[in-house]
Amino acid sequence: MEAAAALNESGAAAPRLPAGGGNASLELSSRPPAPAALNPWDVMLCVSGTAIACENALVVAIICYSPALRTPMFVLVGSLATADLLAGLGLILNFVFQYVIRSETVSLLTVGFLVASFAASVSSLLAITVDRYLSLYNALTYYSERTVLCIHTMLAGAWGVSLCLGLLPVLGWNCLHDHAACSVVRPLTKSNVTLLSASFFLVFLIMLHLYIEICKIVCRHAHQIALQQHFLTASHYVATKKGVSTLAIILGTFGASWLPFAIYCVVGDPDYPSVYTYATLLPATYNSMINPIIYAYRNQEIQRSMWVLFCGCFQAKVSFRSRSPSDV
Repeated sequence: MEAAAALNESGAAAPRLPAGGGNASLELSSRPPAPAALNPWDVMLCVSGTAIACENALVVAIICYSPALRTPMFVLVGSLATADLLAGLGLILNFVFQYVIRSETVSLLTVGFLVASFAASVSSLLAITVDRYLSLYNALTYYSERTVLCIHTMLAGAWGVSLCLGLLPVLGWNCLHDHAACSVVRPLTKSNVTLLSASFFLVFLIMLHLYIEICKIVCRHAHQIALQQHFLTASHYVATKKGVSTLAIILGTFGASWLPFAIYCVVGDPDYPSVYTYATLLPATYNSMINPIIYAYRNQEIQRSMWVLFCGCFQAKVSFRSRSPSDV
């Protein structure tokens, strides 16, 4: 999300401050840019982006390759993988443009692309959480055309909002010409970063609330199973518990990855050394790296499709069991 903009704090053709000083200036120079020394943090972010892009490209390929995975719940998984894939590509492009093609226009476009990609990733996680809640709360009416329309509407809204957030710095909400307004994630302004951080905290609270509600539903199901075994099959309950545990892992990694950076964006000062921004930004990118691992190892359909795609270990006529969203 807002993490993306921190990568461009060294500016297009700007002189760097001495090591250990504050964030580098974004002031442009008319002189030909001197070759920039490689920043180890930028290298690590580029490596992280490469891993993110490869992992999520695999998930997208598996979902597109397997007709059995083109269901509404896997559309949400595909949306998350696509957003993370774009974020990984954005990290790679940012590294290339930062050290090869340094210009104000390219810098802003890269910032906007990264902000939109990470925002779409966070929004897709929220959509997945909402879908899991609806699949348990309205289990009898979940498999309907109304659910498909709801999912598509959520995704359209999530990507629309993310695109708008990404366009803000490109359309002028930046501090390229007003250094006093800069935040710790240059060239975003303090007000822009505050908006993005507030949006993140709101999303996290909504996800936490829905997760608590899902846990309540699961506990209620367990109690009803104990009273009357015919109310809910044991296999369905086991699958539901697996889905909740998956959601807990996703929510836990999401909070652990993004909360430090989001908090630092609000309380940090732009005069602080840039290493603080990098140190909180790098773990934030790990969330996009962990998401495909969770789905690849915990979902049987994706695992099976992976083997079919690469090894041909299963016959083409192999049947796929229809699963509930709680299994994802």
